[in-house]
Amino acid sequence: ASVCSKCPNNSWSNGNHTSCFLKEIEFLSWTEPFGIALALLAVLGVLLTAFVLGVFVQYRDTPIVKASNRELSFLLLFSLICCFSSSLIFIGEPQDWTCRVRQPAFGISFVLCISCILVKTNRVLLVFEAKIPTSLHRKWWGLNLQFLLVFLFTFVQVMISLVWLYNAPPGSYKNYDIDEIIFITCNEGSMMALGFLIGYTCLLAAVCFFFAFKSRKLPENFTEAKFITFSMLIFFIVWISFIPAYFSTYGKFVSAVE
Repeated sequence: ASVCSKCPNNSWSNGNHTSCFLKEIEFLSWTEPFGIALALLAVLGVLLTAFVLGVFVQYRDTPIVKASNRELSFLLLFSLICCFSSSLIFIGEPQDWTCRVRQPAFGISFVLCISCILVKTNRVLLVFEAKIPTSLHRKWWGLNLQFLLVFLFTFVQVMISLVWLYNAPPGSYKNYDIDEIIFITCNEGSMMALGFLIGYTCLLAAVCFFFAFKSRKLPENFTEAKFITFSMLIFFIVWISFIPAYFSTYGKFVSAVE
């Protein structure tokens, strides 16, 4: 009588159950069309942002650039470059180190971006509402304090990431549930930590939206608040749609959704 034995996890049985075949390994690859499209979009974002940053640096002494809060604008553009660059870590075969780096890298760079917008918007709002004297404004809302606030807002996200990586670090994970395919994905380690990472980002975005909405009636030369309000609305729409999409997506497309 023939003896049956279970196939290893990396293989599957044929229809007649007479032999085992190796399963295909799937992940969001650099060579597949979807991976290429995402990578090209990320690189395009980096190049366009770097071009704008170069223009700002070249004309840094002009009145327009100075009026835009030059130093914070430089930091804002740098954070956008980091955001686009960090999205590239989600493409390719997941390794333990990429799984640990990708969410914190994107979360920190994105919070840095929102922090710059938040501080810039609040500063303009305080000036035009004239709630504090000009001399006091110069003292407490100087460039050093603005950078300190951006640092503190970002530092909170850094601490969330460090606690996450220390207590429940993400890692690569092989999903054997499908008979013919092995999906290599990232196990986030702690969904609660990921929730804190996303929640803190949304909290800053909500505060930024609040200040931008209050600034919507400023003079025409300061219409940036209207664009910030619109951007924050788009941000919330994207994140609201991300949650069901994330939990309903399976396999290699989880990285694309992220």
